[in-house]
Amino acid sequence: MRRAFAAAALAAALLLAPLAATGAPPRALTLEDIEAVKSPDEPVISRDGKLVAYVLDDRIWIVPVAGGEPRPVTAKGSSAWSPYWSKDGQWLYFLSSRTQSNQLWKLSLDTFGEAEQVTELAQGVGRLVPSPDESKLLLRFRDSEVAAKDGKAAEEARQPFVITRLQFKEDAGEGYLTGDDARHLHVLDLASGTLTQVTSGPYTEEDPAWSPDGRRIVFVSNREKDPDESYKTDLWIVAAEGGEPERLTNDDRVKSSPAFSPDGRLIAFLTAEDGVYGAPQVAVIPAAGGEARILTGEFDRWVDGLEFSDDGKWIYFLYENLGGTRIARVSPAGGRIEPVIDGDDLLGSADFAKDGAVVAELRSGNRGAELYAFRGKRRTRLTHVNDAFFAEVAVGAKESVTVRSPDGTEVQAFVTKPPDFVEGRRYPAILHIHGGPVGQFGWGFTFKAQYFASRGYVVIEPNPRGSTGRGQDFVSAIYKTWGITDYPDLIAAVDHVVAQGYVDPERLAVTGYSYGGYMTNTVITRTDRFKAAASGAGHSLIAANYGHDIYQKWYNWELGFPWENREAYDRLSPFLKAGEVATPTLFLGGREDWNVPLLNAELFYQALRKRGVPTELVAYPGMHHGGWDTAFERDYLERVLAWFDKYVK
Repeated sequence: MRRAFAAAALAAALLLAPLAATGAPPRALTLEDIEAVKSPDEPVISRDGKLVAYVLDDRIWIVPVAGGEPRPVTAKGSSAWSPYWSKDGQWLYFLSSRTQSNQLWKLSLDTFGEAEQVTELAQGVGRLVPSPDESKLLLRFRDSEVAAKDGKAAEEARQPFVITRLQFKEDAGEGYLTGDDARHLHVLDLASGTLTQVTSGPYTEEDPAWSPDGRRIVFVSNREKDPDESYKTDLWIVAAEGGEPERLTNDDRVKSSPAFSPDGRLIAFLTAEDGVYGAPQVAVIPAAGGEARILTGEFDRWVDGLEFSDDGKWIYFLYENLGGTRIARVSPAGGRIEPVIDGDDLLGSADFAKDGAVVAELRSGNRGAELYAFRGKRRTRLTHVNDAFFAEVAVGAKESVTVRSPDGTEVQAFVTKPPDFVEGRRYPAILHIHGGPVGQFGWGFTFKAQYFASRGYVVIEPNPRGSTGRGQDFVSAIYKTWGITDYPDLIAAVDHVVAQGYVDPERLAVTGYSYGGYMTNTVITRTDRFKAAASGAGHSLIAANYGHDIYQKWYNWELGFPWENREAYDRLSPFLKAGEVATPTLFLGGREDWNVPLLNAELFYQALRKRGVPTELVAYPGMHHGGWDTAFERDYLERVLAWFDKYVK
């Protein structure tokens, strides 16, 4: 880890100071701590660059950018998010659900007294996108929501679902899509309350943004004959009062996050080769139409977001790098790229001031998120929301190691040790596999790894091929080879840690969720060296999911049709090798999960149960792929740990 000695010493002193005062030894992490580590989020710098507003515990807080004491400006329990400083310096706008629906509110910057409600929109306000003059809001919802809220829809009754769409399912409570699910843009005039529909038709609009003069709106949409056929999206522009949209791009790439330059002449956006493995890159196109230029192609990293500088000379962007996230900027004129914030840290949401200051959420080492202000190489810590927790609770050391797969590919892995780790002792270990597969394990505190470590396990978290944090070739290396190309990377990480001498090779477990669950299913069909496994929401028989889960577009694009290319599906289906599994395996999943339906766990559980391999199936009622109840999250971890303790320890 690249860390300045003085900074490390200071951090250690700050961490140990409360212990020195109380004399109490740190306690072990428990399941009750699952939500104890907080994340100050959505930092927004005031127009004069002096203050930053952010969200913490459903409240809006403010703190000086130069450092100082943070203070809340919204009431506890009132639920507030998306802060926005008005241009005239008089108001702090935010969204809140304190009246049972999401509405726009504002606070006086003179008094920070009682908040005033700005909107009473029946459909609610989902995202705060004010016009440049702050007189209007840009909104997005279904036509059916407008009709229902206007009293034009028929009374809701129990009716059958009539399916006409190719993509007819979504997870997270959406369920069946019946053909009237397109989300359209609307403009709300704040003074009159007039709601104007700007777009229409069988197409959904995403990522809308205003032009600097407030007369046009750029958005992303797939407006092909059947949008469900491909990942392709394009940029479109429409007048703020509505009308026929004008197409800006027309190619097979995927676009997102468009933003006008301050002078309105350019539009920056993210573009990727495909909708699965394509690493997003920063591009620009003339707002009047013309050729798009990719600015960060040779940079070859996964870009997560962009924002123009106030003078339009730079486009700031976040990018992933080896378990961390950094910030750089690129010139839209010449394409020159300059680093802004480097280091082995995981940066989250960020905002940029006119004078070049940056405020960002940052996680480092094995610590929780805090807000920092950056000016060049100097950083100022603005919050200390997690200090008390880390002074009270013992956490295990976390390090990044580099290993080589058998074919010579370099792979990063994070290793978390028990808090009471003793040199010379050999520990049981858990191979923890991330989901995605396009994603990465990163720096900072993660409850699951620390919880396992607190119970005496070394936790190994590799970033195998398919992970972000490296270049495009590394991400797309698993194309058509899920569980084949990345499997040796996982095993190489385990072998490396075992070779260090502190992990017992006879006491290994494996787990993961989503694609990590799929890889857990794959691992137990390839080796019996793991004494226990816990598979969370992992695919097992790919062909059985065609039309049952939400990934038909992905399957068609990468594997073809199962009735024409069944061999490709079966090659990647660990269930068909269930007869080779000897590992005691726990299967877990949400009963309402349409992302990775419980069918996959049921199939594998039934096979192992029939063969006499120790197994259990745990189905969580009402749960989708994510967003679980805290009680079920705890239950999940408790069951996995008990399973590992039984068969590994």
